[in-house]
Amino acid sequence: MFRLTTTIIIVLMIFGMIFYPKLKPLFMSGEQKGMPGMPGAGRGQQILLASGYVIVPTKMDELVYSTGSLLPDEEVELSFETSGKVVAIHFQEGSRVKKGDLLAKINDRPLQAQLLKLQAQRKLLEEREFRQRQLLERDAISRESYDQVSTELQALQADILLVEARIAETEMRAPFDGIVGLRMISEGAYANTQTKIVRLVKISPLKIEFSIPERYAGQITPGYPIQFIVDGVQDTFHASVYAIEPKVDINTRTIVTRAYYPNKNEELKPGRFAKVEALLSQIDNTVSIPTEAVIPEMDGEKVFIFKGGKASQVRVTTGLRTADHIQIINGLQFGDTLLTTAMLQLRHQLPVKLDTLINNQKPVN
Repeated sequence: MFRLTTTIIIVLMIFGMIFYPKLKPLFMSGEQKGMPGMPGAGRGQQILLASGYVIVPTKMDELVYSTGSLLPDEEVELSFETSGKVVAIHFQEGSRVKKGDLLAKINDRPLQAQLLKLQAQRKLLEEREFRQRQLLERDAISRESYDQVSTELQALQADILLVEARIAETEMRAPFDGIVGLRMISEGAYANTQTKIVRLVKISPLKIEFSIPERYAGQITPGYPIQFIVDGVQDTFHASVYAIEPKVDINTRTIVTRAYYPNKNEELKPGRFAKVEALLSQIDNTVSIPTEAVIPEMDGEKVFIFKGGKASQVRVTTGLRTADHIQIINGLQFGDTLLTTAMLQLRHQLPVKLDTLINNQKPVN
């Protein structure tokens, strides 16, 4: 009898060791089935960690960005209008000059001698013309005789004007106020009309040349304010559009635009690279969210919000876009908690726990 009882106990123990793991789930409560560490625990009920973003009223600026260059208001490479030997240079490199200042001179001695000769001839002809006019008034000579002398005098005066003009061509003068650069020739050198003498630039004001996408052509017009920055300078500079190219570049689909910056202190130099931005519009008290929180789909766009401890999928209608934020026109309200991380793992009604919550956003620019 004892042996039989022992045998039965041993058989039951072996039976339990074999079938207990398979029968155990049938005897477990629902809570026990979901306990961590238990076989099959948490399947479909895993809790995902994500960051939350409380939506508050914000201000959004619609900006257009571009890159451009600083250009001088005026710039010219000066040369003589005639050929000859350079006899004088009247400027210092890098100095300021006024419009009309004499900068350089070519030898004009032959022309000056010719001018003196013509001036002497003019004096004689003027005296002769005076006498002929008196005789004509007394009918002592014919009209034809007087006209001949008068014509000779007019021709001589024209010759004098021509020589004076040729003498003026030997003088190189500043066409506008500005700063001269480095000279490219020395006194005693021979110069012709192709010889570059010096560059003259006017840097106050400065021009900013940049391009804007064609879709903004109707919004940015002459007088429109812009701002720009340059590398190595912390200040932001303000300028005003004064001219827009009337034609769209067919290769880039952009329009070349120019603005004036006063540059009164001449702190900026032409040729520098500029980063330009123009404010197109401002929207106050709107819903804006980080760009990475929006999930594009074939039939629209969606986001996930935190609601009741779970992720809730919401369809949204987007509006204005900036570099890092998107305006939401429909779908979200102030006070909603937007989920901004773990976007690939989020599913509708998936349990979520917030590891970070941002609830003091500043206005979005």
